[in-house]
Amino acid sequence: MTQVQEKTVGIIGGMGPEATVDLMQRIIDLTPATDDIDHIHCLVDNNPKIPSRIKALIEGTGEDPGPCMADMGKRLESWGADFLVIPCNTAHYYYHAVQDAVSIPVIHLIDLVTKHVQSDFPTHKKVGILASPAVAKTGLYTKRLEELSIRDVWPDPFYQDQLLSVIKQVKKGNTGPGVMKEYKEVCENLIDKDANLAIIACTELSALGGELPVTAVDAADVLATEIVRVAKNWT
Repeated sequence: MTQVQEKTVGIIGGMGPEATVDLMQRIIDLTPATDDIDHIHCLVDNNPKIPSRIKALIEGTGEDPGPCMADMGKRLESWGADFLVIPCNTAHYYYHAVQDAVSIPVIHLIDLVTKHVQSDFPTHKKVGILASPAVAKTGLYTKRLEELSIRDVWPDPFYQDQLLSVIKQVKKGNTGPGVMKEYKEVCENLIDKDANLAIIACTELSALGGELPVTAVDAADVLATEIVRVAKNWT
């Protein structure tokens, strides 16, 4: 029996660094393994020096992260990556800067997650989004969900501000019960708006984890599952 050669994943990380480590742990957890050799070869550039997406997209004062991300992609390709991933939802605004810079595939997280929602939750036509304001401003999920006849539902302004505060707390390393309480309050606001399904569309929130009051599709988990599938050449 011919053994299919596994692929190596290149991870454009550091947005933030804890979210990158969280993704790697998910990959390990999802990989069937009896020994070290069964696990997936990951090339990781965990670079927290990528220019801030929030400063570039929300505040309008920051440096364009695209060239830095593109350079990281080129280096990962030169090191032997067969395909790339970007474990940050907001950073997919710069997806084409990366894909145009390399000759290997770059998995598009937003496309992946929205198709997962359509296939696994076909009766849900309203989906809540748990993400930074930059994701809302760029319409990353709005556009793709609309193409699938699904309406995105966002927290009310007070709760959206609260969610951004939660994200910033996680970046500071604060994942205590107070932060989790605020996160759950945002989820409850989505339920009040008749969104009984939500996408966790921020990898900081993925890293925070916890039991939520709303049924949730975690973008980081969907991405980790796809990485394992592609790397293992599963159909």
